[in-house]
Amino acid sequence: MIIRPHLHWFRMLLAWRGSVLPRLLPRLFLIFCISIIAVAAHDHLLPVSLNLNTTAPFSLIGIALAVFLGFRNNASYDRWWEARKLWGQLLNESRSLTREVLTLPSRPLPKEDTQEFFAALSALPHALRHQLRKSDPTEDLTARLPQALFNRVIVSRYKPATLMLYLGEWVQRQARAGAIDPMAVIAFDRNLNGLSDVIGGCERIASTPLPFAYSVMIHRTVYFFCASLPFGLVDSIGIFTPVFAVFVAYTFMAHEAIASQIEEPFGTDDNDLALNAISATIEDATRDLLGEASLPMPKPQPEDYALD
Repeated sequence: MIIRPHLHWFRMLLAWRGSVLPRLLPRLFLIFCISIIAVAAHDHLLPVSLNLNTTAPFSLIGIALAVFLGFRNNASYDRWWEARKLWGQLLNESRSLTREVLTLPSRPLPKEDTQEFFAALSALPHALRHQLRKSDPTEDLTARLPQALFNRVIVSRYKPATLMLYLGEWVQRQARAGAIDPMAVIAFDRNLNGLSDVIGGCERIASTPLPFAYSVMIHRTVYFFCASLPFGLVDSIGIFTPVFAVFVAYTFMAHEAIASQIEEPFGTDDNDLALNAISATIEDATRDLLGEASLPMPKPQPEDYALD
């Protein structure tokens, strides 16, 4: 994900990274070529005669297309924003669990026990990130988990759920040992259920894309509209047809491309969630409550926060 400081209006016009323009250039060039053909045909340089000079059909199609693109963008943004709220909830639940381990036990806990709990809690956002992206979590989990727990987690299909199960088992062991009273167990359970909601919500978004029929219909309509638009403009604006046709095509194609990017918010496109940075922030928040030094932040990746 690309997050920039507030840019001057002129620099905003020239912004390149984080926009969808680079991937649209070949398609816009195609519209430009079609526009040149339309101008040539209108000036009788080619033996082609097309009666598309009336703007009424394009107005009707354009209005319908704007409505469908608005629906697609709203639906995609809702998925993106819900995913961001779920990761914000993951940060809150991690802080709450850390606070409860530090304050609720009736007697001091062995250091080894608390270290294992915080190791599992710190590894959970990284395991969830890798599950959502279908990437290999071995390096991140090896660096954070004790060997016995790593061996248990790495062979499971749903690694975040396995880590959450371990956290529940840890609470159960401390309750049986008398270190945590029943009311404290209820508090722990409430936050563990919150972690379960986060994991389940992220899995729901990742496994349920928008209906394919919407994407196909909007995609076909956008490209038909943009390809035929030059023939409707050429009679009224002549040689300026390529300029306006390409600009209109950029507007519609960019809306579709942005919606396609944020529809899957856990990916690695420029406008997807910066899960690498968020995972590191959650881990750093836990370490801060423990009074430990911050870990070095990971090197920026294309999906991470950047200011250039």
